[in-house]
Amino acid sequence: MEHVFERKIYQQILQWKKENNGRTALLVEGARRVGKSTIIEEFAKREYRSYILIDFNKASERVMRLFDDLMDLDYVFLFLQSIYHTTLYQRESLIIFDEVQKCPMARQSIKYLVQDGRYDYIETGSLISIKQNTENITIPSEEDRIEMHPMDYEEFRWAMGDTATIPLLRRQLENMQSMGDDVNRHLMRDLRLYMLVGGMPQAVSEYLSSKNLRSVDMIKRKILKLYFDDFRKIDKSGKIGRLYQAIPTMLSHGVGRFYPTAIIKGVGSDRMEDLLIALEDGKTVNIAYHATDPNVGLPLSEDRSRMKMYVGDTGLMVTLSFWDKGFTENELYDKLFADSLPANMGYIYENLAAQMLRSSGNNLYFHTWAKDERHNYEVDFLLSRGAKICPIEVKSASCKSHVSLDAFCNKFSPRIDKRYVVCTKDLRRDGATTILPIYMIGLI
Repeated sequence: MEHVFERKIYQQILQWKKENNGRTALLVEGARRVGKSTIIEEFAKREYRSYILIDFNKASERVMRLFDDLMDLDYVFLFLQSIYHTTLYQRESLIIFDEVQKCPMARQSIKYLVQDGRYDYIETGSLISIKQNTENITIPSEEDRIEMHPMDYEEFRWAMGDTATIPLLRRQLENMQSMGDDVNRHLMRDLRLYMLVGGMPQAVSEYLSSKNLRSVDMIKRKILKLYFDDFRKIDKSGKIGRLYQAIPTMLSHGVGRFYPTAIIKGVGSDRMEDLLIALEDGKTVNIAYHATDPNVGLPLSEDRSRMKMYVGDTGLMVTLSFWDKGFTENELYDKLFADSLPANMGYIYENLAAQMLRSSGNNLYFHTWAKDERHNYEVDFLLSRGAKICPIEVKSASCKSHVSLDAFCNKFSPRIDKRYVVCTKDLRRDGATTILPIYMIGLI
């Protein structure tokens, strides 16, 4: 049974509808299978008298060509009502352009459709900005954008029937009150389930229906194959897919940075940049860029040649890490369940931290600098908070030592607000440092 889950983005869309009243269209971007179409159609059913959903993955040529000539909008709307067997009502109906990147002229038409003012328009898409989807059209300025991520941890808990945990965690963090070891172990067990299943709605739905992780893994493999097919359509050489598939290996080796030239040889810098942009534009990855001068204006010191790359959904990463092996050989399932993840698999927690920070609205930055001739200090994530920055060090095992974080805070002490070591242990203070259980990272 396919479930329709409560998603936070619904309230953002509702706010757009109330505040804009038809003055702009809304573009909802996100990776394939994060639930864009489902939530937009649910929104249409609840908030409008009628709606038409045009899925450009399967729209007929007649529908696609309709947007080549907008001289007679009366005809356009009559045609749509006829072919979709739906009556449109002025200022009470919504037209949805689903996977709009498949029909660039439909996206360009938004300018004139919004100016006409009869109906509201929501577009969904992935790979929105890559060259082949934009080179011959004018991007409409009458287009607001929001990004949709996989289900965050709170949405996942809602799907599990739990609406109490995250508000409780928020209160505990605000008051800096520990949960207690027994409760922390229980909360970490719940979080590990999220790591295994992930936040892709199809995978969550399968888990709720079957309670079988083998079946969930099969769903995740289908989603990953869809991604690889999309990558191949953009780049027939398969290089984008190879970059994506190499993310777990790069993280597991602890190199600290993503080195695309180590994966793909003999590619010029311009071509490599195009491949990386296409990968990022597909919203299947989260990228942390190096901040050369960590300060409140992190984007001002962004070095895009130095990056760390994470899989956008940790559940997909668990499957991707053992892509060429079967479910029974994927030791991450057993290790996470047993809470016995070895040190060389701690990258799973770092990937989860990146995902949870991104889904709560943060851009990702890190900072590294030389400790000596052979070693570096590195702070995993930097967050901008007011006029200060918050450094974060992620640890999957012991959090007693946090040398890099301490060195960073000493070096940039006037710029530091709160500092965090994120790990699997209970909430507590360690001097000026907050020891933060990873299930709380989306709350800071």
